[in-house]
Amino acid sequence: MYLPDLSPVADSLALSSLVAALPLFTLFLLLGGVRLKAHWAGLASLAVAIVIAVAAYGMPTRLALLSASQGAAFGLFPIMWIVVTAIWIYQLTVVSGRFEDLRRAFGLISDDPRIQAMIIAFCFGGLLEALAGFGAPVAITGVMLMALGFAPMRAAITVLVANTAPVAFGAIAIPIITAGDLTKIPYTEIGAYVGRETPLLALFVPLLLSALVDGRRGMRQTWPAALVCGVVFALAQFISANYISVELTDIIASLAGLAALVLFLRVWQPQGGEQSRADLRAEAQAERLASESGSGQTGAPRAGRGGGSSDTSAPVGTATRARPAPQGAAGSGSRVLMAFLPYLIVIAVFSMAKLWTPVKEFLTGTDLKVGWPGLDGQVLTAAGKASATTVYTFPWLSSPGTLLLLSGLIVAAVYRVGPAVTAREFAATVHKLRWALLTVASVLALAYVMNLSGQTITIGTWIAGTGAAFAFLSPTLGWLGTAVTGSDTSANALFATLQQTAANKAGLDPTLLVAANTSGGVVGKMISPQNLTIAATAVGLVGRESTLFRGAIKWSLLLLLALSVLVFLQSNVLAWMLP
Repeated sequence: MYLPDLSPVADSLALSSLVAALPLFTLFLLLGGVRLKAHWAGLASLAVAIVIAVAAYGMPTRLALLSASQGAAFGLFPIMWIVVTAIWIYQLTVVSGRFEDLRRAFGLISDDPRIQAMIIAFCFGGLLEALAGFGAPVAITGVMLMALGFAPMRAAITVLVANTAPVAFGAIAIPIITAGDLTKIPYTEIGAYVGRETPLLALFVPLLLSALVDGRRGMRQTWPAALVCGVVFALAQFISANYISVELTDIIASLAGLAALVLFLRVWQPQGGEQSRADLRAEAQAERLASESGSGQTGAPRAGRGGGSSDTSAPVGTATRARPAPQGAAGSGSRVLMAFLPYLIVIAVFSMAKLWTPVKEFLTGTDLKVGWPGLDGQVLTAAGKASATTVYTFPWLSSPGTLLLLSGLIVAAVYRVGPAVTAREFAATVHKLRWALLTVASVLALAYVMNLSGQTITIGTWIAGTGAAFAFLSPTLGWLGTAVTGSDTSANALFATLQQTAANKAGLDPTLLVAANTSGGVVGKMISPQNLTIAATAVGLVGRESTLFRGAIKWSLLLLLALSVLVFLQSNVLAWMLP
C-alpha cells in the first residue's frame, strides 16, 4: 500500500512544497503566459504531476495512472454531465424560438446592460448556483448575456466574476455539508461562519459587475441599484445562513436581491443605459468582424435574434435553425411565462429533488459507490488511514445533470420540440463540447494525482506551518483547491481537515479556518481551468481560455486579499463578528 511522504525532497517540507507546486505553476504559466489552449495546458500539467508523483513521491506508476483515470471519470461524470445538459436546455429554447422572448422579458425589467448584468449574472446566476452549481450558472447566464448584446469576452468575464459569493452555498450548500462531514463540526456552525464572510463580498459584486460592463461611468451611474442589490443579497445570505437554513441560503438571497432590485427600479432608473448598450453592441460587432476575418477570435457566436433568422445561433453552435417566433404580442404575459418556463421547471425539479426529504433520500439511495479497480485499498492518507477518495460515486439519478436532463425533456415536450430535433441538439452539444470535456477530465485527473500522491497535502501542511499568521493564509488554501479542481466542494474535501488540524496547533478557532477554506474557494472558482473552459465554450470562445484567465486573475487575487484580511481580523480584533 502506498503511504505519502509529506517531505520527500531532501526531507524538507519547503523544498517538497515547491516541487509539489510545479504542476500548478505549469498550468497557470501555460494558460496565462504561454496562452496555450486549456486542454493542452491541462494535459501538460497532468503529465508533470504524474512525473512528480512517481519520481519525487515514489508513488507506483500504476497507481498514479489509476488516480488520473478516476479523476478524469469524475470530471466527465458528474461535472461535465451537468454542463452538457445545462447548455442543451438552452439549445432547446433557441430551436423552439422562445429565447428571444426571454431576452425581451429581461428587457421589460431594464434595458440597461449594467442592470441586466446584475439581474442575470448575479441574481439569476446565484439561483442557478443554489440549485445546480458545478458550472451550470456560468454556462447558462453567459449565453443569456450574449443574447442581450454582450460581446463574448465581456459576457464570459462578467459571469465568471458574478459566480463568486453564491458558490459557498451552491448546490444546496454541498461544500459546507462536505466540510462538516469531514471535520465533524456541525455544518450549520460552519455555515454560520461562512455567512459572516461571503456576504461582505456580495456587497460589492454588483458594483464590480457594473464596472466590468461599463467602467467607471457604469459605477458612477448605477451605484444606487448596485448597492440595493448587494446589500439585500448580503443581508439575506447572512440571515438565512445563521437563522433560517444553510441549504436554502442562496435561494433566499438570490430571490431577495432580485426582488429588491426590481422594486427599486420602479422608482429609480440609471442614466447612460442607452450609451452603454450602444457601446456593447459596437464591441460585439467588432469582435464578430474580427472573428470572421480570422484575426484570432475563435468561434465567437452571434447572439440569437429570433424569428428563424440566419443570425440565430446557439453558443455551442448547432445547425438547427430556430422556429419562427411564437404567436402573440411580444411581451405578453403568456409569452413571458413561456420564456421563463425552462428555468421555472429547473427550479421546480431541483427544489423537489433537493428539499423534499422523501425524494431526496430516494435519489441519494440510488447512488452507486464503486471502489476504483486497482486503486481502492492501495492508497493511504498521510495519517496512515485508507483513503476514501478511491471510492468513485456514480450518482446516475441524483446528479444535477440528470435532473437537468429530466427538466430538458419536460421543456422539449412543452415547447413541442420533436424527439429527433431534441436528440440531434443533444448530440451536437456533446460534439461542440468535446474540447471542454477533455479539459475538465485532464484538470480533475491532475487534482486526483496531486491529492492521492500527497502533493496537495504537502503544500497545505507547509502553508499551515506559519502559526498565527495562518489565519491570513487560510483562505488561500481554499482558493488554491478550487482553482485546481473547479469545485469548492472538492477544495473542502482536500483541505477542511488540514485547516482544522492547523487551527488546533496554532491556537486558532477551527471552525473559522474551515469556513475560511470554503470562503476562499468562492474567489478561486473564476480562474479554475474547468470554469474557464465552461465559460469559453458557452460563449463560443473555445481556445481563448488563457485570455479569460488573464482577465479574471486580477479580480480573483483582489477579492482573495480582501477575504484574507477579513479572516485574519476575525481571528483577533473582529472576533465579535463570529457566532
